[in-house]
Amino acid sequence: MEKGRILLIRRGRNPGRGLWAVPGGKVRFGETMRQTAVRETREETGLEVDVGEPVWVGEVIEGGHHIVIVDFSATVTGGELRAGDDATDVAWVGLDVVGELPLTGTMHQLLDTLRP
Repeated sequence: MEKGRILLIRRGRNPGRGLWAVPGGKVRFGETMRQTAVRETREETGLEVDVGEPVWVGEVIEGGHHIVIVDFSATVTGGELRAGDDATDVAWVGLDVVGELPLTGTMHQLLDTLRP
């Protein structure tokens, strides 16, 4: 989050193709969750970040999968904003208007945590 805005990507693949969410993805073997957050943010948005503390933790159980989601705060330290990897679009979106976008299901829970 930066000045009342959150960094979102529009997912280019399933699950959630066409929906907006924070950057993220699977942890690679030997990679920490924070390293994953740095890599996925770079791949999907072109931005370099310093990862802070977790702000929300959730779970999704569906389709034979149990997915644990950990969303971190982060500070942009460099790079150039652009959609990449499996993101078809990327944007800084105000917390006051983010609910108007088609969002992945867990984004609503994250936003409940972020909004004052």
